[in-house]
Amino acid sequence: MIEIIGILILGYLLGSIPFALLVGKWGHGIDIRQHGSGNLGTTNTFRVLGKKAGIIVLIGDLGKGAVASLVPILLASELHPLFAGLAAVIGHIYPVFARFKGGKAVATSGGMLLVTSPILFLVLLISFLTTLRLSRMVSLSSIVSASIGIVAAITIGIVEQDWIVPTFFTILALFVIFKHRENISRIRQGTESKIGMFAKDKKDTD
Repeated sequence: MIEIIGILILGYLLGSIPFALLVGKWGHGIDIRQHGSGNLGTTNTFRVLGKKAGIIVLIGDLGKGAVASLVPILLASELHPLFAGLAAVIGHIYPVFARFKGGKAVATSGGMLLVTSPILFLVLLISFLTTLRLSRMVSLSSIVSASIGIVAAITIGIVEQDWIVPTFFTILALFVIFKHRENISRIRQGTESKIGMFAKDKKDTD
């Protein structure tokens, strides 16, 4: 029991590492929470600090979920890797190192799934990138991939007769969609921000 509690605490602390905040302060001398959307996540980092910083934060946030999920496996613990990964997701959303105000945990959730369900991760990655290419809206891409992921997770559960991953992912996906409720409102109003990484020229960005 002590080992399990320790792994969960470690997962939460890993998730709480605010890579966006650290990259902003150490690399650019700014507090990213005071710019853009104010979120400590990959999307806001891309918008405020650029591609290089965004990629660093993306790798860091993915890594948090992946490493936390690997810990129970490396320690041969009875704790399912999903629980440790979920602790990292919670840490990212409510980070103790950043006054409990973090990001939306899309990348950290992806890192968790990369370890616990590579097939589901691949489905999410393809749906996310496809939607992003068509819409240039990260929020819409996250919502669409989460929705498609629920269907994929249920399908995997039926095929493998294992409902641990599908159940956890469905709850997590619904929470991710809930965290994007303000984005959903802006999408409906046509005011949601878009990224310019797929634009042909600078004039096509906003």
